[in-house]
Amino acid sequence: MAGESVMSYVVDFVTVSTVGLESSPVADALAGLRANEARYFKNKYGHVFTVEPAEDAVPTVEWVTSILEQERDIEISSRPLEATGFEVENIRMAYVFYESGLSINVMYGLDDGGKRAVGFKLSDGMDVPSELASFKFARQKSKLAGTIRGSYFVIKNEH
Repeated sequence: MAGESVMSYVVDFVTVSTVGLESSPVADALAGLRANEARYFKNKYGHVFTVEPAEDAVPTVEWVTSILEQERDIEISSRPLEATGFEVENIRMAYVFYESGLSINVMYGLDDGGKRAVGFKLSDGMDVPSELASFKFARQKSKLAGTIRGSYFVIKNEH
């Protein structure tokens, strides 16, 4: 199974699976974090959270990467494993899940004055990546993901 390309994967938040994340040293925690996001979008928006391998989601990964570089001169050193991009209630969302256990999401309101931010979530058991050392991380408990540490910044420019 490892090394085989999985087309896309509907994230199950009842039976958590490490499908697509097996190479991460914190695969179980990252799978829980991914499932936590899937549960949130299903409950809040009725959206089915579906991810695909990062190499099949190049436009999404590139969009997130460009926002990080242009807004804060941040370059993530970890390899992206999976990504997803979708719209809910006129908000463009993008998620990239990295091998290190990092999850980055972009919330980009499409309406004038809409909220726009980049969020970082660290899987339980991973260290804060050096490129994010300047951020303060708050902790939250999750039944699916253990302790999640999160931070964010507001997007100031058009993307």
